[in-house]
Amino acid sequence: MKPDKLKFIDENLKRAFNDIKNNDPIKKALIKALGDIKQNCYCGRNVKKKLIPKKLIDKYKINNLWIYNLPSAWRLLYSLTTSGEIELIAIVLNWMNHKDYERLFKF
Repeated sequence: MKPDKLKFIDENLKRAFNDIKNNDPIKKALIKALGDIKQNCYCGRNVKKKLIPKKLIDKYKINNLWIYNLPSAWRLLYSLTTSGEIELIAIVLNWMNHKDYERLFKF
């Protein structure tokens, strides 16, 4: 299912994305990931509710979390929400390297 919109959680994250050089492999991977999410918001891996880190729930007020695997063990975190009754919005929360991802999920 295509989301009606894809947004960054805040302007700081959007600015961080825009500040990455266009030839950076992570930027290229993020652009591909965002395109994939725009085409199918369920393309990532859904995290079971009981496994969503409390830190993310408290910080972003989310009740669902999706993980999109990027090259070199990086991860893109996003959540799905609705605005009104029919508008589905995919919200990019963050992207991180594997070390930070493991730390967040305490593997």
